[in-house]
Parts: sequence; structure tokens; C-alpha cells
Amino acid sequence: MSIGQLAEQAGVAIDTVRYYERNDLLAPAGRLASGYRHYGATELKRLRFIRRAKALGFSLDDIRELLALSDERDVAEVKRAAQRKLADIEQRLAELERIRGGLKTLIAACPGHGRAEACPILNALTQEESA
Repeated sequence: MSIGQLAEQAGVAIDTVRYYERNDLLAPAGRLASGYRHYGATELKRLRFIRRAKALGFSLDDIRELLALSDERDVAEVKRAAQRKLADIEQRLAELERIRGGLKTLIAACPGHGRAEACPILNALTQEESA
């Protein structure tokens, strides 16, 4: 299949396919006599894998590692990689919750009118860090 057909079937843009090729995540099966790339079911499966892993928050480096592990069939290491990703996501969620709480407090303290010097939001942002 052509790059356009591959992209359409995988639900990505053609530029995305090229990007993954440049980053050694995807390789065409070969080239036709015309010089155009030719893709098959293997590349489609790999591209769908990449897309789904991205949707779960895996970085390209993470995906490269997962692909290598899937080639080796190292399920235990795949599980550990997924556990590391989950721990990272949980840490980021905790940080976002902390930020949300801080913003809620600042918004509640701000009257929304008056002088900028009296604004609790601006004052909190310009205040010096305490050691």
C-alpha cells in the first residue's frame, strides 16, 4: 500500500508516517520500481501500535523501547515499562492537583477589581521564593 493508504488506515497524517520513519520507529517494507515506498500489514500494525502508545502518554523514546521489547517478547520488562509510565502519570496528576488547589485559593482571594498592587494573584506570582 502507498504511504497515503497506510496513513489513512492507521488514522494518522502522512507527515506523521514520515516523522516516525525519520525517527527510526517505522521502516517501509521496500520501494516500488517507481521509487515510491511500499508498506504492508506489518507496517500498519506497527503504526497503530505507535499511535495507541502515544495516546497512552508514552514518549517516542518509550515507544522505541516498547517496540524493542515486543520484538524480544520480554513481557516482564513491558510490564515494568508500563508501571514506570503509570507512576510518572500519577506523579504529574498529583502535581496538577497541587497547582489546581493553589489556583483555587488565589482565585477565591482575588476580588476581581481594584488596584493591581493589591491583587493576590499578581502578588503571589511576583513574591520572592522563601528558602
